[in-house]
Amino acid sequence: MDELLYTALGFLLAFAAIYVRRRMWSFHGQTAEDYEDGFPAFDLEEHLNGKMVCDGVIFGPLGRVTSTFNAEFDIKWDGPDGVMDEVFHYNDGSTQNRQWVIKRGDDGAFTTTADDVPGGGAGVMSGSAVRMTYRIRVPESAGSHVLDTVDWMYLTADGTIVNRSQFRKFGVKVAELVATIKPKGTS
Repeated sequence: MDELLYTALGFLLAFAAIYVRRRMWSFHGQTAEDYEDGFPAFDLEEHLNGKMVCDGVIFGPLGRVTSTFNAEFDIKWDGPDGVMDEVFHYNDGSTQNRQWVIKRGDDGAFTTTADDVPGGGAGVMSGSAVRMTYRIRVPESAGSHVLDTVDWMYLTADGTIVNRSQFRKFGVKVAELVATIKPKGTS
């Protein structure tokens, strides 16, 4: 009986350690407050505006690159409301279009909608970073799964945005995206 109790206690402690590590010291452990004193300050209307280019990679569940892409963004603002049109070109020759509608709120908060984002998304600007959470439906060719997404964008001193996103299904990371976004025509 003691052996069963010690085994169960060992599993419980291991699970608790993994949970605490994930929530406190990993990608998901970040909070907007971690960046509130960051400089330069990230402002959606200023730093995601006009024609922009994006280059990135997508990692699969085993951490290997599964796809690369480049994209062109066209972002327009009318007061606190923005529209971001995206055209992605993947290394396999496929393309994908998405249009985000962004509505800024108070205290750096904003909401987003897109056709492949059921229920929309919510975000917050804080210092040099932006955090957004949403559920995204992957294309039919990839199974039409709906994935939980945490999306962080970090503004660098030269105005380049570094984007890191993790995609999860049932709490398990199935993909990660890392990309850079910058105004079109800059090197």
